[in-house]
Amino acid sequence: MPFSPLYLALLLAALGLLAAFIQIGALTLAFEKLGLSPDSAILLLSSSLIGSLINLPLFTVKSEGPPPPLPAPFRSLLRLPRMKFTGKTVVAVNVGGCLVPFAFSVYLLLHNPLNLLTVMGSVGIVALVCRLASRPMPGVGIGIPMFVAPIMAAVTALVIDPQQSAPLAYISGTLGVLIGADISRLGDIRKMGAPFASIGGAGTFDGIFLSGIVAVLLT
Repeated sequence: MPFSPLYLALLLAALGLLAAFIQIGALTLAFEKLGLSPDSAILLLSSSLIGSLINLPLFTVKSEGPPPPLPAPFRSLLRLPRMKFTGKTVVAVNVGGCLVPFAFSVYLLLHNPLNLLTVMGSVGIVALVCRLASRPMPGVGIGIPMFVAPIMAAVTALVIDPQQSAPLAYISGTLGVLIGADISRLGDIRKMGAPFASIGGAGTFDGIFLSGIVAVLLT
């Protein structure tokens, strides 16, 4: 018996709501592990999402020519705007993808009994793995497998400091991605052929945000 369009629409809507509830439950669990109240969690999420729209320019570097353009059908499908390239790339910092997680990491460091050397070592390990796993993708950004950072951050935190694994996993997961897959790759920006590059923005924002949350859930 064939399904009616209304039935299929209701089924898809139900699946969407189920996925949303699962995600909300996962976020709630993660924030509870970090000691955040519901109001504080909403504030952090709102700051990250709204801040992801804000990029603060830092400096400009000379860079090579842009990569070959995508064929017209693909460019139209992806809705990629043509940006004028002048041989220079403006490097900026994204508020939601860099400054907010950095500030929250500092907050966790100050409000949990974490050893500074332990934190530095954990962040260094995750950053090194992210550096090795990431690759510059001309015209796209820095690419890194999604679960490399959170799994590495969770394992490192559980081994180094099991008692404080949740905050340590968040700190090493977010800062590890920022340092290893973003900041340490600034030299590759010269070869990307892009007029604009943002630390913690666009390609790495989701990775940074998910790394911290997933790393906490895995601890």
